[in-house]
Amino acid sequence: MKVYISKKKLFYSISKGLRKYLHNYDRETQLPVKYEDLLHYSDAFPYYDKQGHDTLWESVMFDQQAQQELNRGLTMIYALLKTDGDMSVMEHLYVSRIDYCTFGNSNPFRVQIMNQLNDNYDYFYVKKADASRVYGLELEHILSPNRINYLVDGDSLIEEHIAGIPGDAFIKDYLNRKSANKVRIAKEFVKFNERCFIRLLGDMRSYNYVIDVTPDFEDEQYRVRPIDFDQQSYEGKKTMYLPQFFKDNNVIVELVLTLLKPDVVKQYQNEERTLIFRRLKSARYRLKDLIDCMRQDTISTPEKIEQLKQELAEHHNSKEFLKCKCMGDLVRLNLKTILVKVPKMV
Repeated sequence: MKVYISKKKLFYSISKGLRKYLHNYDRETQLPVKYEDLLHYSDAFPYYDKQGHDTLWESVMFDQQAQQELNRGLTMIYALLKTDGDMSVMEHLYVSRIDYCTFGNSNPFRVQIMNQLNDNYDYFYVKKADASRVYGLELEHILSPNRINYLVDGDSLIEEHIAGIPGDAFIKDYLNRKSANKVRIAKEFVKFNERCFIRLLGDMRSYNYVIDVTPDFEDEQYRVRPIDFDQQSYEGKKTMYLPQFFKDNNVIVELVLTLLKPDVVKQYQNEERTLIFRRLKSARYRLKDLIDCMRQDTISTPEKIEQLKQELAEHHNSKEFLKCKCMGDLVRLNLKTILVKVPKMV
């Protein structure tokens, strides 16, 4: 089954309610560099990977004075992300490269921070602050096994780099290695598929997530992590929220079908639901504040909301979904319906 994405996603500004939430939970701060500041570059050239392939990113250049100001400001932003603004441990860092992506919805800038003492480097991203993406980041932070670090100032969004092997590269270059534990890969994909559907995170094609590989004492462990949150609760088609239906992921889906029996798949789904329930329980007030904002916000079109509530009502065999008026309502009810133990907590 193929999944097609509708026309380019609409951009939704951050509402007053969401802005208040971000302030209350220390996600909002004053930044020395905004997204618009990076748009004033003087030159750009294509950035190629180590194999010489075009990455669809461009390395951008600024005039000397602007470069110096950006170096100070962007290093400060990195300090805000990593040490809450303590610059004393950042004196040996500098901005070694700024890349710009014209592909996709958010047109992000990627900033490479270099350690001049040992040439080690790290990245962070500067993007336009889209409400859908912010809700996606926050739901990932609350409900997934991963903590997410980001900052917002006005219409600018700063995200730390999520390390891992891009899904498409993993499928192509790593999946068939002798050391790859395909049963564990299949298991993790089942859990990832479940996490996406429960919180309605869409568009998890293979290049929108990474695989974090951790060597264990006898084998390897894997975790699938989304890196693109633009399609949080936006599309109307239910299959958009199930990574298993994207043809990019067919190879891993075949692994699941071949290596895991239906009872085992159900076991892994139940394990993930239990873990999500425990995270929800420990952060129930924060999640309630977020969902309350979401229910007052506009992050999709009436047509998509109508389609999704019809499809979820059929999927869950529950007419309650037909009463939902917005995407926030649908996320709230989907959580309640799947995580049966938590009707009083969301």
